[in-house]
Amino acid sequence: MLSTDERTRIHLLMQQEIVSSIGCTEPVAVALCTAKACSMLGKKAEKIEAFLSANVLKNALGVGIPGTGMTGLPIAIALGALTGKPEEGLELLKGVTAGEVEKGKRFIEEGRIEIRQQAGITDKLYIRTRCSAGGESAVTVISGSHNRFTYMEKNGEVLLDEPVARSKEDKVENAVPLNFRTVYQYAIESPPAELSFILEAARINRKVADEAMLHSYGHNVAGSLMNRNGLHIFGDNLHTRMVISTAGACDVRMDGALIPVMSNSGSGNQGIAATMPILTYAESESCSDEQLIRALTLSSLLIIYIKQQLGRLSALCGCVVASTGSSCGITYLMGGSYEQIVFAAKNMIANITGMICDGAKPGCALKIASGVSTAALSAVMAIENEVVTSREGIVDEDIDRTIENLARIGNSGMQETDQLVLDIMTKK
Repeated sequence: MLSTDERTRIHLLMQQEIVSSIGCTEPVAVALCTAKACSMLGKKAEKIEAFLSANVLKNALGVGIPGTGMTGLPIAIALGALTGKPEEGLELLKGVTAGEVEKGKRFIEEGRIEIRQQAGITDKLYIRTRCSAGGESAVTVISGSHNRFTYMEKNGEVLLDEPVARSKEDKVENAVPLNFRTVYQYAIESPPAELSFILEAARINRKVADEAMLHSYGHNVAGSLMNRNGLHIFGDNLHTRMVISTAGACDVRMDGALIPVMSNSGSGNQGIAATMPILTYAESESCSDEQLIRALTLSSLLIIYIKQQLGRLSALCGCVVASTGSSCGITYLMGGSYEQIVFAAKNMIANITGMICDGAKPGCALKIASGVSTAALSAVMAIENEVVTSREGIVDEDIDRTIENLARIGNSGMQETDQLVLDIMTKK
């Protein structure tokens, strides 16, 4: 049984990690970093230099930028410089107008932006921007988290220098070391009133999924499943509706719609995949509000736990982690025991571990669809007490060691893959 103090700290951790954002978090974080530097400069920037880790660069090359009809980093940086309000955090592009987009295009055409990969760093999430004008300059660094400033400097004077390991957020995060059992206990044993905040995340993401039912976005994965051929092959059933709602929300987000989503551990797609399959299942099966709240909490906190080990950005697609969380939440809603929820997680890790991240883009909706489908299959097998055993592959008898194995593959085993993917993307 968790203590009140432990529950309080986990609650705070979830509120820090489940936040609203508009647009893909990597280019928006670069825009935020730029906006902060330009606000410190105090005048219109004449030149902007952005130095980015490979993973940030990879995730920002091909994704739609909210309100612009454009993709990639240059327009995000230009808008951050010209119109961004850093106090808006990861929603700083929500009020972008057509006129501001045109100003941003001219800023790009004038050759005022330079983007380079930052060499010699180990942080996978690292953004450094330098804005200059009239002999003055300002430098800001975001690292460790998409909205965490760790360094600020103006005209050579250091105003902030806070390494990630000493940040307040990390102190809270590390105060309650999570494991699978702790995640389960918090979700299942806490008073429902303490967990009810998670319903807002699901409701916000539902609005994004509903938008996909009205218009075509990205590759229209949701629409393809709903048309005549899609219904003929996949059918109109609970499984298909779970995939449609989740992939549809991803269609909308990756296309750059000006609609907020509730992200998880720095990723909007992870937030969508953590909530929409579970919400769709619960609505279809008339689950109680308490059941829904506990399932959403289980899914969302499990993602936070796995990402603590894997890192915010990695060579693995985030849907591997997020769909593992949703599979456990679905298993709970199906009446699964703790043991069966563990089975669901093991089935997921045995199945789609190794799916690469080749950047944020409209095609992410395809991977989200695969993750949701696998989550449903893993939950169904778990309820039947079918599980991949420790004699097979990377699965260990202990679920926490199984998750460690997943993280080792993403952090160490796929480093070369990550570099190769970036090389392919930047040389096309």
